[in-house]
Amino acid sequence: MKSQIIEQLGQADILLPSLVAEGLAANDRIKVRMSALQAASQHAQQPDRPATDLHVECNAAGLAPAALATLIGGAHLAGDGRMAAPNLAKLMKEIHDDVAAMVRAVSAGNAAEGEAMSARLAAIRNTGALEALNEIEIQRVAKLTGVTQEGADSLHRLVMDLHKALNRLAAGCAEEILAGAHVFGLHSEDRTPVERFMQGLNETRVLKFDHPGLDTMATRSGGRLLIQNDIGTTDAHVVVIAVKKNSVTVTYTDVHRARAKFFIGLFDKFQAKWSGLDRHTAAGLGDDNAFFLVTGQYKAERSEDRNDFLAALGAALVFLIDWNKARKLLRSWVAKEDATRILEWAARQRIGHRAFLELGGNELIGTAVRNAAPTRIGFGERLDQALGRDAAIDFLKTAMRASTEALRAGRSVRLVRDQIEADLVRHLERVDSALLAIVLRQIGLAHDVAAAIAQHVAALQAGRPADGTLLTTRAGLIERKADRIAIQARKEATRLDAGPIIEQLVDRVEEAVDELEQAAFIASLTPAAIDPSLLSALAGLCAIATTATEAAASGLAAAIEVPEGRRADSEDALDAVVRLIDAEHAADSREREVTARVFAGGFDVATSLSVLELARAIERATDQLAGFGHLLRRHIMAELSA
Repeated sequence: MKSQIIEQLGQADILLPSLVAEGLAANDRIKVRMSALQAASQHAQQPDRPATDLHVECNAAGLAPAALATLIGGAHLAGDGRMAAPNLAKLMKEIHDDVAAMVRAVSAGNAAEGEAMSARLAAIRNTGALEALNEIEIQRVAKLTGVTQEGADSLHRLVMDLHKALNRLAAGCAEEILAGAHVFGLHSEDRTPVERFMQGLNETRVLKFDHPGLDTMATRSGGRLLIQNDIGTTDAHVVVIAVKKNSVTVTYTDVHRARAKFFIGLFDKFQAKWSGLDRHTAAGLGDDNAFFLVTGQYKAERSEDRNDFLAALGAALVFLIDWNKARKLLRSWVAKEDATRILEWAARQRIGHRAFLELGGNELIGTAVRNAAPTRIGFGERLDQALGRDAAIDFLKTAMRASTEALRAGRSVRLVRDQIEADLVRHLERVDSALLAIVLRQIGLAHDVAAAIAQHVAALQAGRPADGTLLTTRAGLIERKADRIAIQARKEATRLDAGPIIEQLVDRVEEAVDELEQAAFIASLTPAAIDPSLLSALAGLCAIATTATEAAASGLAAAIEVPEGRRADSEDALDAVVRLIDAEHAADSREREVTARVFAGGFDVATSLSVLELARAIERATDQLAGFGHLLRRHIMAELSA
């Protein structure tokens, strides 16, 4: 597949060393397969004799010994001088394909000789000698594996001649290894560009771990340096780089349009010009035989700039291996666009995604969810829905970083799982903290109403005009805003399955705001001329309510920091709870003092009722805030125990 793409790109010259190596490897395989065919024929005719063991030969040629052992051991006569054997048709096809690979390599180095060899193979094929059936004549086996003396052609003779031709081509290539690249025919000025490309490649190569790929070849052809890398194992996934003086042309093919766009995006700091993603077709490549081709041109003013671009190209290739697999995995946890952004971040940070995939990927995240948040994140629920978009992205980045660091350091998978679970717990705690921050906004509104009532009472004490209508209007607006915040908090708590205590905190503050709004309404109706002793008692009660809202706010603010492991904040939060309880007791006492004064003096009905109702409404608000304090204490103790 790689060779087919390179040829379509018009860069076949660069393939010669790899094709020769492929042809020589095919020759080794043919020898073993033809030996297996002979051994099967012998075993079929003499089943009582031990079957030939080709285990060593198979391993040397890169073949699976078990498959050929099954074929030889299962061979038997099928009548009329014929032999049958398991997977015989498959073996015949593999022999044909190996001969074709040898012919292809010879054709790349010597077109005329390759054409002659191809004609010989076609003639042998036309006789039916290589027909892929599960039965074969014993006599045909002898003809295939033997060399005729009469000068007639045979498969074995063709293989021998192909082998000689390949050896001549291999000697002519004079291949050299330069910084890890297989090179031939280079000029002196080509060595530095190849070395810089390989410098970038080798800096990130480790991030592919055990995955095959990133083999590089370089040659001089047509007055320019050609560098080719096969990236991974995906069909039609190659990059060919042409260098002529300080100009670099990149030809990149991919079966995935999105990955091609990702590749281009990694070079945004270079002033390269990239073509559109053109769709091409070639038999056997990608979905619907389609692949995408993009070309880029970078013209540098200095050779050093050119070399920097080459190094960046080399360093980027590892991040293309299994890219689409990683993107699909991430898309099950976050939005499609964010999955791509995470992969881009991993590439730019030189973290990559291969370690994440190798250590389990989806299973890593799934296990963390099951262990750390079985009730918070439902089956099939995306992380960005449970944690919020930013938190989900941050968590997945951490998982990728932890995977890469662990695999490079040789740490256990269990340690990585624990680290990822702990990070998920921290993110969930931050979600709770975000919900508490919403409650903090509620408390701020409660404080605004309490302060407005205190200012109104202070104006009455000082004999200044007190606008009751303005107080009522302002308190009503604040109360409605607080209601909207409470609804938002409940929805988020329900969606995130944050537990009942946060909703209970929301309820308590909402009820406190309602009581204070009612108090503001009553305060607006209070007569202007009230006994100074009553006003003084009411002012003290207002001060207590204001202090209670401040204690609730400071306690909640400290509680938000407790999950981060700040024990001092837990102490501050618990101290604020004590102040809330003290405020509730003080408000009780002051409310009774007001009640006693009203019943002791001869005040008119309007004054008596308004003062009593105002005091009771403020006292009920402090009761709700005290209840809030008890709930807050439970929340803090749960966090500390966790």
